[in-house]
Amino acid sequence: MSSPLPPPVSEASLAVPPPDAVPGDYRIRLEMFEGPLDLLLHLIKRHEIDITDIPIARITAEYLTYIQALRDLDFDVAGEFLVMAATLIHIKSRMLLPATVEATTEAAGEDPRAELVRQLLEHQRYRAAAQELWLRYEVEQGIYTRPAPPSPADEVNVTVFDLLETFKRLLDRRRQQLEQVLAYDTLTQARKLAELRALLVAQPRLNATHLFEVARSKREMVCLFLAILELLREGTVRFVQAEPFGDILLERLSPPVEACSAL
Repeated sequence: MSSPLPPPVSEASLAVPPPDAVPGDYRIRLEMFEGPLDLLLHLIKRHEIDITDIPIARITAEYLTYIQALRDLDFDVAGEFLVMAATLIHIKSRMLLPATVEATTEAAGEDPRAELVRQLLEHQRYRAAAQELWLRYEVEQGIYTRPAPPSPADEVNVTVFDLLETFKRLLDRRRQQLEQVLAYDTLTQARKLAELRALLVAQPRLNATHLFEVARSKREMVCLFLAILELLREGTVRFVQAEPFGDILLERLSPPVEACSAL
């Protein structure tokens, strides 16, 4: 019998704290980082993996590194992500253990990944259908959103998961340096948000990768990550990437509000 998996989840947004959150408390509740199935689909797409033949050991290792990155951001990781982590480890163990004669007879031809693949394919169809329904609704209601500026043909689609990957990579590289910063760093998300808005007034594109590289503490990296999410949520910026695995850029879509009020 196939191992039970968590049900498909809909895309959801981060519970981003208010910009004026208490300076000494920046732990954030992660309701769903889009969802564990979305993260798996992101990893599969990023590595151009056949969804019906997932290298479970590799995907499990990468999935767990993303969970650790969320914890480095001081997110309270939602239970769905932990359940999926346990499920991946269970599938990996089933594929590594030698099958007994009885087990082989009982589950002849059964792939331990089959149920996971079924849910991933179902989730893909669900998201595609939801997007189609929303587009139809906009047409029927006469809703017209502000179109994004034209992009060069060679630009790459970037997601929040790519931003998380950049955060994870740079934090790992600079962890020892950042841990030497004094503990009384009181930088807030509100201040970082105001700094980004002021920079976006002066220039239409910011290099997010560079901003993480020059951050002076882990706290500043966390506040920067949350400030970027807030700008995305309010529609002020969008992600741009000129080439696969290149630097992530923030492109201004609308004039930033309250650009300098909190500086």
